[in-house]
Amino acid sequence: MLFSILLLIAIAFLSFKASPRERAEDAHVHGAGQIGLLAAVALFGVDYFTSFYYATGEMMSALHPYGLQNWAYLVAGVIALANMVFGALYMYSLGVFNEGGGSYTASMRYLWPGLSLIVAVVLIQDYTLTIVVSALSGSDQLLSILNLYGKYWWLHFAIGAGLAAVTWFLTIRGRGESARVVFTLLGIFVMLSITMGIGLVIANVKGLPAVAYTAPVTQPTIWQALYHMLTATMKGMVALSGLEAMSNGIQFIKNEDVALVKWGKKHLPKLNGLWNFYSGKSGIGRFVQSSFLFYGGLTTFFLTFFAIRFNVFDGTLGRTLVGNLASIGFSEIPGGQILFWAYQILAVALLAAASMTALQDAQATEWRDVAIGEIPEVVVYRDPRGTFTRSVTITFGVAVLIMFLVRGQTTQAVPYYGVGVFMPIMVMGWAVFRHIRKNFSGAKRAWGSAGAAMAAILGGVVFVGQIAGKWQEGGWVVLISFSVLALAAHSLLLSPLGYRDPAQIHRIVRDKARVQGAMASIVEWQSLKMQEYRYSLRHLLLGSVSGFFEFFGVRRPTRFEPQPVAAGEYDEALHIDHAEAPSILLTHMNNDNMPHVGGSPNVTAAGSHSNN
Repeated sequence: MLFSILLLIAIAFLSFKASPRERAEDAHVHGAGQIGLLAAVALFGVDYFTSFYYATGEMMSALHPYGLQNWAYLVAGVIALANMVFGALYMYSLGVFNEGGGSYTASMRYLWPGLSLIVAVVLIQDYTLTIVVSALSGSDQLLSILNLYGKYWWLHFAIGAGLAAVTWFLTIRGRGESARVVFTLLGIFVMLSITMGIGLVIANVKGLPAVAYTAPVTQPTIWQALYHMLTATMKGMVALSGLEAMSNGIQFIKNEDVALVKWGKKHLPKLNGLWNFYSGKSGIGRFVQSSFLFYGGLTTFFLTFFAIRFNVFDGTLGRTLVGNLASIGFSEIPGGQILFWAYQILAVALLAAASMTALQDAQATEWRDVAIGEIPEVVVYRDPRGTFTRSVTITFGVAVLIMFLVRGQTTQAVPYYGVGVFMPIMVMGWAVFRHIRKNFSGAKRAWGSAGAAMAAILGGVVFVGQIAGKWQEGGWVVLISFSVLALAAHSLLLSPLGYRDPAQIHRIVRDKARVQGAMASIVEWQSLKMQEYRYSLRHLLLGSVSGFFEFFGVRRPTRFEPQPVAAGEYDEALHIDHAEAPSILLTHMNNDNMPHVGGSPNVTAAGSHSNN
């Protein structure tokens, strides 16, 4: 027991010492808490890393009731391939769309404003469900310690809501503090997982018998077996929202080289192509996303092998799949019961912390949605620490409501989680395809566009597969929710609340969101582009209604809003050649319309509380 206690203390100490510390000079850049590599790994990778605790369990739950668990290796191979394709797509896209916004920005630039609007609402839904699934999974792991997994729905809900509340509190305190806490937890997770793996290998070599637990097996037909394998694949591929999260949240990353890249440029100049790929804020994002190429596949194969070897799955002995393997693995370590309890409690904390990825991206997305007219302006408020507190609080509140509606059952929320993100992934693939076709020639154009098209098609296939694979569990509801969200977003955009003139856009972006530079120019351009779309759509709808009534002899003059300011070309708005260029909106505003709320954006210091 003493050995386990000392090992746990050493692991916790090393993780804490390695955790990032926010320097005073980095605390506020353009009014936002900017973060480096280690903090980015924590805040934008935690959702993906902690899928270790539930993704394979969900995958196996779709197979072992039908005696198909030995086919899980094929399913894991498909998941690994998808991770590599989508990971490569987003790593490349960070060089193209490196001012944040993810597929939302990509679709506005290369596809259509209406599609961008739909992507925006789909992402908000996915971020909210990320909180739901992460918090409830944490509740499952906690109850696994007491062998109460799957019992007392109200207890699952209460624990899940409490865990989400903790992450809400940490998030509104700022990125620096949140990152340090989460990175410490991730460090402990990695080292304890390695310890558990060593224990499982020892148990396997010793010939430890499988758990003597049997459940009724339903013999499926060949078509039913194929359907269950599709379902398993879709359930095991649930945490790729981290790709879009990093692409969307790149706006919060410091634009500097990490120490390894600086060293490489100095000592290994022959590899400058590699160092340039991982240079700057895009490079930091790519470091985070590099793990997506291999982590999901490797961990799924690892857990699948030992789940089959020891005959343990979600629900076996009142524990989750990982809970069962942790019990077996740590039992081979002296004093392993302490490590088992620590690992399960750590799972609770990490799964709750995974909500931070969603809360960070809710912030990154919603202020843009306000600027384009999709969300009312009142939602935008940025506190002195650079956090959009109202966005965080609203997202947290909706997540808790959904936890109650699904009665605290993770399995009821999973069919809706992870579905939405594949639609933005598909959109990103087509946007990258259009970018490559426009900007390259020869072999680069041919191979690059082929790769992007393949990623887009795969994203579409997985999107449809997610709905089909989860159909019997409520996946069909996603079709309804997507339709309702798309109609609601367009309705709000077309209403008076969706109107944005140049002065209002300038106030939202520069004064309230306190954003400057290329990112501000991009959002201003997007807002003007969306107002053009709004005007065209209103003109079409009002003209159609007027024409319909004229068919019956009813003629009434139709009042149209003034034609909006032309957005122009994206490259002209971005000012790549002059990062300090003034807002593109200034030429469309007179002195009477100049925004005054909060004064000029604070570049190096915290914003005023009067920005509300």
